[in-house]
Amino acid sequence: MGKLKYVGLDVHKETITISILSGRKKTPDLETTILNREASIKRFFKKQMAESRIQACYEAGCTGFALKRYLAKLGIECIIAAPGKIPRRAGNKVKTDRRDARELARLLRNGDLEDIFMPSEQYESARDYLRAREDYCKDMQKNKQRLLSFLLRNGLSYSDGGNWTQKHKNWLNKIAFDDPLKQMTFDKYKTSVIECEQQLSDMDENIRKIAKSEPFADKAGRLRCFKGIDYLIALSIICEIGDFRRFRTAKAFMAYLGLIPSEYSSGAKKKRGSITKTGNSHLRKLLTEASWHYKFFGPVGKSLSERRKGQPSEIILHADKARRRLYKKFHSLTGRGKAPQVAIIAVERELAGFIWGVMAGDAA
Repeated sequence: MGKLKYVGLDVHKETITISILSGRKKTPDLETTILNREASIKRFFKKQMAESRIQACYEAGCTGFALKRYLAKLGIECIIAAPGKIPRRAGNKVKTDRRDARELARLLRNGDLEDIFMPSEQYESARDYLRAREDYCKDMQKNKQRLLSFLLRNGLSYSDGGNWTQKHKNWLNKIAFDDPLKQMTFDKYKTSVIECEQQLSDMDENIRKIAKSEPFADKAGRLRCFKGIDYLIALSIICEIGDFRRFRTAKAFMAYLGLIPSEYSSGAKKKRGSITKTGNSHLRKLLTEASWHYKFFGPVGKSLSERRKGQPSEIILHADKARRRLYKKFHSLTGRGKAPQVAIIAVERELAGFIWGVMAGDAA
């Protein structure tokens, strides 16, 4: 098979810049640019594999996992490097595609790159659908704001309670403009909101169906035992994390979500700051929403009881322990003068630990 060669790939939509290092040499054996097409990739790597063993890497980005999956079909081991964990040289002020590819090859040879988790194609498809729903939520917010801004410019504002309640929608339905163009504009804005609402309703129904199907049903059932977690958040956690066993401890899972405090310590000085906010921001946002449910405590409601039917008793006991502990945590912190927004982050951090316990730890 010949000697091992390390291949750094700087991947773009149309092209891939390649740098190949072997042994301890500082200068590349080969640097070139090929088209980002399967035929070009196969032709290049087949020639290299005839002479040597290949280990490749590229930086995670908008091109996703397609290249790694195709290289795996060719029998090539490939690492997708997490951008935030790639060592950067402070004095390096010149950036080119060839330099980037060469640096990736060097770091791969030195063992300094950390491979990101690659979900299965089924998990990735479900994750893309969930993220599409998030995009529709953003569109909904924009459409609603456009409608309210248009009405405000025309001297109309609702003052009988909150916006987007049923009373507010009834008020919207009664609005009529004498000017035909303004009426057309109003109708257009209102229709965009209604269409978005319908799209989200359809997507939520599909998400319920996905969460009830294999291979998600068992994991979703466990997660739905927690207060504040239903189909949407449960499926998002499953698809974003994949294999929970890749986190050896609950603290490692919290760190991945960016929920541990930052620290700036030197010598005798120790200073802790706000949470790091590294890792998966999408999942962190959803867990924040779930954590607000622990502000209140009471008997297990009808909805939560329904979600827990048929689940193992140890999972339910674990979720009940979280319910009691997180309620006490929130009110203990706010009772000491902490702002609710600060207290809820501490609750979220512990909720992440309980979730890890159910999915990978002692309660799994």
